[in-house]
Amino acid sequence: MDNHIILLILTLLILTFGLFSKLSERSFISGPMVFLSVGILISPMGFNLITVNLDTEIVKTLAELTLILILFVDASYLKYCRLSKILAGIPARLLLIGLPLTMLVGAFSAQYFFPTYNLWVLALLALILSPTDAALGQAVVQSKMVPKRIQESISIESGLNDGIVLPPILLCISVLGSGITSLNNESYWLTFMATQLFIAPLVGGLVGYAGGKLVDHATLKNWMSHTFHHLVSFALAILAYCAAELIHGNGFIAAFFAGLMLSTKIPLVRTQIQEFSEAQGKLFSLIIFFLFGLVCVPNFYIYWDLNLLMYALLSLTLIRMIPVFIALIGVKIDFYSKIFIAWFGPRGIASILYLFIVIVELEVTGYEQLMAVIVLTVLFSVFAHGITAVMMSKQFKAISEDANSESTKNCQ
Repeated sequence: MDNHIILLILTLLILTFGLFSKLSERSFISGPMVFLSVGILISPMGFNLITVNLDTEIVKTLAELTLILILFVDASYLKYCRLSKILAGIPARLLLIGLPLTMLVGAFSAQYFFPTYNLWVLALLALILSPTDAALGQAVVQSKMVPKRIQESISIESGLNDGIVLPPILLCISVLGSGITSLNNESYWLTFMATQLFIAPLVGGLVGYAGGKLVDHATLKNWMSHTFHHLVSFALAILAYCAAELIHGNGFIAAFFAGLMLSTKIPLVRTQIQEFSEAQGKLFSLIIFFLFGLVCVPNFYIYWDLNLLMYALLSLTLIRMIPVFIALIGVKIDFYSKIFIAWFGPRGIASILYLFIVIVELEVTGYEQLMAVIVLTVLFSVFAHGITAVMMSKQFKAISEDANSESTKNCQ
């Protein structure tokens, strides 16, 4: 009965929000805010209409499918032949300097707030809270007022950092799951990392490259309908995931590399693949935010205390912003742009999905505070970044107008 109620509420929510989705893009009310809030309202924290356990199979399956599709879509937007050019500027600094520093600062800061946890747990916490989610500040990446260079930098960073942090997250989970918190068995861990970092990318890359070539060939021969151009992205992402898992590689990393190496050269085909993938990814993401409000918040709010509150706030501010400012030293952009990039590091869908992976692999017992602080940080981020996105984007227009006014005065 509960499943039917969830399906009914979710369907009505998608329909209702869809009717006003264009208005949402111009307001401070974002899709994740709405879906998360409704999830909380019908949970035991609200009207107690539905109770869903963390280990419910549908939660696990949706989380895995969402992560697979998002990793594939994010990577597919970066044509692999242009990757070095795309990453040459601000995104390279954010990913190669800002991201590692954020992880380190996050882990070392966590030692003060959670002294009872070992270093592997603290590293896992910092890693899960490092990826950003540009969709939480939708107005930022869609607004015409935000300079294109800033938009692209934020989008590329959020598109790639979830894939970058995945291997070390899996390493931490494996170490903690084995019960051994030191790396004494060097051969085992070297084999594990080789499998994650070489076999999975190789399998995923082959699926993406061969799949793209087959799609192009079938399209040029007029064998393939436009309908299946839309569907093939989902098929390739799942194929890469399953193929890697069958040979003990990591399917999520494989899905990312399948998108990165997607070789289709026909512009219309690539556009159709990406548009469908993006639409499905967005749908799954909103469902995950709904489940996050329905399942995660009610299960972990009892663990929230001052320590968790302070770390969550630091994670969204200093732990993110200081590394970004360091990464942007020497970049020729104005100070407000640096503040803007530093602030818009929302924690969203990637952090939630990695949290679900931890719950599946390690279970909850013994890691309650770790999971509770992730839930609290994401909850703050959904509302803080959603509310400030439009307001801070408009500030670029005001700055531009002031600069033009000053220039006019100087000319006179």
